[in-house]
Amino acid sequence: MYTTSQPDPVRLEIFKNLYQFIAEQMGIVLQNTATSVNIKERLDFSCAIFDSSGLLVANAPHIPVHLGSMSESVRSLINDKGDTIKPGNVYLSNNPYNGGTHLPDVTAITPVFLENGENILFFTPLFYVASRGHQADIGGITPGSMPPHSTTIEEEGILFDNFLLIEEGNFRETAVRHHLSNHTYPARNPEQNLADFKAQIAANERGAQELQKMVSQYGLDTVRAYMKFVQANAEESVRKAIAVLKDGSFIYQMDNGAQIQVKVTIHPENRSATIDFTGTSGQLNSNFNAPKAVTQAAVLYVFRTLVDDNIPLNAGCLNPLEIIIPVGCMLNPTYPAAVVAGNVETSQTIVDALYGALGIMAASQGTMNNFTFGNERYQYYETICGGSGAGNNFDGTDGVHSHMTNSRLTDPEVLETRYPVLLESFSLRSDSGGRGKYSGGNGVVRRIRFLEPMTANILSGHRLVPPFGLNGGEAGKVGRNWIQRQNGTEENLDSTATVEMNVGDVFAIETPGGGGFGKF
Repeated sequence: MYTTSQPDPVRLEIFKNLYQFIAEQMGIVLQNTATSVNIKERLDFSCAIFDSSGLLVANAPHIPVHLGSMSESVRSLINDKGDTIKPGNVYLSNNPYNGGTHLPDVTAITPVFLENGENILFFTPLFYVASRGHQADIGGITPGSMPPHSTTIEEEGILFDNFLLIEEGNFRETAVRHHLSNHTYPARNPEQNLADFKAQIAANERGAQELQKMVSQYGLDTVRAYMKFVQANAEESVRKAIAVLKDGSFIYQMDNGAQIQVKVTIHPENRSATIDFTGTSGQLNSNFNAPKAVTQAAVLYVFRTLVDDNIPLNAGCLNPLEIIIPVGCMLNPTYPAAVVAGNVETSQTIVDALYGALGIMAASQGTMNNFTFGNERYQYYETICGGSGAGNNFDGTDGVHSHMTNSRLTDPEVLETRYPVLLESFSLRSDSGGRGKYSGGNGVVRRIRFLEPMTANILSGHRLVPPFGLNGGEAGKVGRNWIQRQNGTEENLDSTATVEMNVGDVFAIETPGGGGFGKF
């Protein structure tokens, strides 16, 4: 196959799907070989392929907050390690200040060198493949590594910053074990960490193998050229979507008193947009700070959803966007700010603020309802669905993981087999969606009874401020967190809370509904 300066439309479609297929194959390997519930059952992972510069080419339809930020991690590795990157190396990274999201999301990055038999044809990586998986525990002050009240990054767990996991084919088990344990708040289950790291290595290896096959079949020049064409096609698709948008602004109030302020300015002459977060609250003393990579991922997600075409989310989508995020604000914090909720909670509010500014749809539940529990033996984490927001010509959806999360809940049978808990009930929360011409989706009610003493944590939002309606639509109902003790007494909890659960106690979570759109 020959290469031209312009893509052939048929070949463009073929390559677009081939690149995405490789990422999907990586995800299948990761799910099949992982041992943790988080990755195997909840599918809290993402896989993607990158060009030689570390720019995203294609991904599988995994977790949006991962996919929009992983490129920053890969480029950080290139900038940091550069000439020392060798065939057979694999690196680990979860640094929120170098493209990471929060510490439980650990990315394995594998450089791909072109090989002919046992000979390396080029001595610099031609591509990179990466897989990001949410570890059930990576240390920190609470089991599950999602502490509601952390104030520094150290309290949230172990930090990997381009850590060399495999050196020229040799797994550095002693070094990684030492890294997991040599910390003020060490990892509680290093065996599970190692097992999931190995699953990520296997996933990356599948990606590298598929890229090698692709090069063998089509030739290196063609594969690399169509990587650029696929990115350029995504850029053009986003420019078309921008062309029909109008300027807008929005101020989004959060339960903790912080606010996100955004102004979107459309530039029709070149079909680009400026997204300016000036006016957003400064860096917080809580963990609701969102790393810059997370903020960019949220913007990327919103503009990708405006494209009515089957394109892979990639670096081309960002080219028409100028994103202004003041340094030191809660959406671009500086070390050592705590960030564990920024990834899961603040990312959701950024998305809703952007949809509000563009007048496209009402707020979703605006939270991931992060629930963790555990002790030294067990560690568990889940995000809980709620109502999505309504928009012009569509109602919101009941009981769905929306926007920046795309994970699922653990099956009750698996949950109750692996952990000493009982899922007492799980149901839709009637009339929790905001009314309007188009109604917001309903939240859910989830009750978990504990069969052993454990520490439980909730990290959530919209327990005080309701998810907004738009164009005259009503707001969705706020969520609620509470404990029903074995003796029948009830304890109401804040948006964020840590509580000791005893045998027979029930942790109840009522998730918010989505906002309505248009006058009822």
